[in-house]
Formats: sequence, structure tokens, C-alpha cells
Amino acid sequence: MEIGFLEYKVRNGDTLKSIASRLGMTGEELKLFHNTHCKKLDTIWFENLNEVRSIFVPLDFKTEKQKDEERKTKLPLSQLSESFFAKTYTISESIEGPFESSVNIDYTIELNVHKDRTKNLYILAYSQKNFKSNGNPPDDKMGGLSIACMKSIMPIEFILNDFGKIIGFADHKKIVKNFTDQRKEIEDFYIGKVSQKYMDLFERNIADETFFLQQFQSTLLFQTLFPKMDWFHKKASWKESFYFLQNSFPVKCNMIMEQKDEDHDLVSTVIKGQVMESCSSQEIMRGIRLQELPSETASGDIILEYTTHNKNKNLLQVKSSVYLHHEEELIHQHKITITQG
Repeated sequence: MEIGFLEYKVRNGDTLKSIASRLGMTGEELKLFHNTHCKKLDTIWFENLNEVRSIFVPLDFKTEKQKDEERKTKLPLSQLSESFFAKTYTISESIEGPFESSVNIDYTIELNVHKDRTKNLYILAYSQKNFKSNGNPPDDKMGGLSIACMKSIMPIEFILNDFGKIIGFADHKKIVKNFTDQRKEIEDFYIGKVSQKYMDLFERNIADETFFLQQFQSTLLFQTLFPKMDWFHKKASWKESFYFLQNSFPVKCNMIMEQKDEDHDLVSTVIKGQVMESCSSQEIMRGIRLQELPSETASGDIILEYTTHNKNKNLLQVKSSVYLHHEEELIHQHKITITQG
């Protein structure tokens, strides 16, 4: 919206500085404002206003400090609050690359965040359901078995720190026990050696607490849904590490952030990152770092766009994308949209 302004008649003794000080501006700010709104012939170049009859002044000027304070009131808090997350989100993911068929996955997640006052930490109960692959419920045996195994351990309780990042399981032993208790029921439905081997592997994986936690932390879903809350308040570029593929290794990126008001109630925060680390795209795809320096370093981008409510600070929607290139060719693309409700 254009800032309102009026035409001030210059009086004897007026200078840019004297007029600006009454408006809470600097002389340079007032000169820039006037020159932006005036005709070319009325441009002001100097501090004194000799032969200048009038000057355009803003009706509602805000200093950079005032703008920054106003912006802060619209953004999510710099530390996590229980009201940041909604109870339910719908998820839509798409994964594609030149060497694999495009996959589209839709599902629903349910979240319940509360603060354990005795331990001064947040507990997140997480569950997922209603899976569809390319628009249809999974109809293959292994897909159904995978969903049944995950369903048996839901909801999973995670520990979140004050800045919104998942740092561990609230009760890892409970996760393992839940699967053990329900495995017999799953086995009665999914019979055969292949199913047995899958369930054995699943049980070993969830028993390894560090590995199982990394499986969640390295997904684009969790990296997108659980941002560091201080991202919303960054003013300069910074460094951040992201997993470009699940179960690979985190790659350091150069990050920048920009924000805009979408309307009176919504704020859009767009965070963009580019790979800055000396590793190859093959290393990222394989999840293995090599000792020798790569002949050509990986080229990759990550984009995260958060839409939040400026009054209740609630997360309404997130869209994220990762792109990985090799010799300027796109070799991996993963997009996800997370929408409240």
C-alpha cells in the first residue's frame, strides 16, 4: 500500500534535517521520500532548501526500528509455543527424477503438542493415516504391511526443544513394546517368508533408537514441519544443514529469508537455501561421503514457504521443494505441501 503524504510549504530557516527531525526521520530518509514522489525537476540534492518551495512529507512514517518491532508482532514467537501447530494437517508429496517413476503420496497427520512443566520440554504425539499412492489406497501386499507396521507404533511421542526441533523420543522402549505386542496380529494377516523378513527388519530398525530417530529427522516432511523458530526472525543470511534425501547425510546450505504480508491476517515467510558444501551429488544420492574431494560439487536448492496467522501465530500451510542437480541436469526433485485441516 502506498504511504500517504502531503505537500509541506518550506519556511525560512527550514532544512531537511529540521523538518525530518519533527517527523522522526533522518534528513536522508526525508530526501529519499521526497525524491521518490516528486517530479524530476523538483528533486532535492542538498541539505539546505534554498529555492525549494515545497517538499513531500509522509503522513505515517515509521523508522526501521519501528517497522522491525511491528513485524515481530505478526510473526510466530522465536521459541516454540503449544499453539503453533494445528491438530490435523493434510500432506501431499511428489518425488521424481530421471531414473525413477514419479510418485505422488497423500496422507493425513495428527499432532498433539504439550509442555511437560516438570521437565521443561515439549512432547509431541505424532500419528499418520489415510495413505494414498498416486490417488489410490495401497493395494500391494508390501505397501499394506509397511503401513500396518507403522500404525502399530502410533502415536509416536517425540521430544521437541524450545526452538521447535525434534531431539529424541519421549519413550523409545514403549515404541518397541507396542510393535512386539501387536506383531502376532499383523503376522496372522500378512503371512509368508517375505513378510516375516520385513517384520524382522522393521523390528531391528525401531530397536536402534539413533537410526530410527534419524529416519524421521531426515525426511523432508519433518524438516519442513518442524522449523527452527528463529528462522522467522532472521535478518541476514545464515548457514543451515539439510537432508536432501532421507537417510543420506545433512548438507550445509547458504540460507536467506524474505517475508511479506499476504493480507491483513496472513504472513508469508520464504526461506531459500543453496548447497555450499564440497560433496558430489552421487555422494548425497548414495548417502556416503568419500575421502577424496569431488571433481564436481553438488548443486542443490531448498525452498520453504510458511504461511502463518499474524494474530494467533498458528501454522496454516507450508510448501517446500528440494532440487538436486548433477552437471546441470536435475536428478532428484521432492515437493511437499502441508495444509491445516
